[in-house]
Amino acid sequence: MHTAEFLDVNSTQISSILAGGYNHPLLREWQNERQLTKNMLIFPLFISDDPDEEQAIQSLPNIKRFGVNKLAQYLRPLVAKGLRAVILFGVPLKEDTKDPVGTSADDEQGPVIQGIKLLRREFPDLYIMCDVCLCEYTSHGHCGVLYEDGSINREQSVRRIAAVAVNYAKAGAHSVAPSDMIDGRIRDIKLGLINAGLAHQTFVMSYAAKFSGNLYGPFRDAACSAPSDGDRRNYQLPSGGRGLARRALKRDLEEGCDGILVKPSTFYLDIMADAAEIARDVPVCAYHVSGEYAMLHAAAEKGVVDFKTIAFESHQGFLRAGARLIISYLTPEFLDWLSQ
Repeated sequence: MHTAEFLDVNSTQISSILAGGYNHPLLREWQNERQLTKNMLIFPLFISDDPDEEQAIQSLPNIKRFGVNKLAQYLRPLVAKGLRAVILFGVPLKEDTKDPVGTSADDEQGPVIQGIKLLRREFPDLYIMCDVCLCEYTSHGHCGVLYEDGSINREQSVRRIAAVAVNYAKAGAHSVAPSDMIDGRIRDIKLGLINAGLAHQTFVMSYAAKFSGNLYGPFRDAACSAPSDGDRRNYQLPSGGRGLARRALKRDLEEGCDGILVKPSTFYLDIMADAAEIARDVPVCAYHVSGEYAMLHAAAEKGVVDFKTIAFESHQGFLRAGARLIISYLTPEFLDWLSQ
């Protein structure tokens, strides 16, 4: 018995004693406004045009790039553990497959459309999202079609991006997620889906608040999508641009998106909180990007953090900020951890 506590009872405010609310492991879980669950997690998959490829990505620990012939074997145990959703990124590796307008992005024999068809056949209950961008498929590595001076041709870019999105939906994708950040692409995608008779069954997840920055390096290694010249600062948001992000969120909602994505996540929790308010009627998704993922691994390898603990801490931060969904390279680990 703690006598000192009884001696001070008259001077203690009753409402100041909080520890009774979290002094047990289950109580600590109950304190979470949102519980991290398997159905929140979306796993990124890199699919190349080499059907038999299985290539580890050095800068992305535990992540590989697969050809379609290797994909089902890899995914089967993850689906058995409760994997519900994936997002596909195509990686053309063959010579002469890239051109200024990203023709190979929606090639019927290309990695994404072949991947969609495979996954629909092998895993009929798996939810298939497709990243929609041209950067992996263009000879210049930018996310759209360029003018001669290297700037983005908005009209041609959004027309091409919309065509790719519609073709992914035609192939069987449940969701298209345009990540280019070029003005007006949500409107063109939505109109394209309406005209194709697919809008009622295709979820449009907009990368509405995607920031340019220094956290995408490992992804570009995996997707072979680094720009050959210049950067993407003229069409992706500046890191300090909170007001721009809010305007982009409102615009994409008005243009008809069905969900909102914030990318990166860890350093942009204020933007995620803004999205949860501005877009409170649609799901908000956090993208725990490749650089953030690699940083956690690096810190754990140095003994700075415990890997599992910091993984939960980071992802609970996204939920606390208002995210309902998380694109995460940590999905395989969470499928195990959330089963324990």
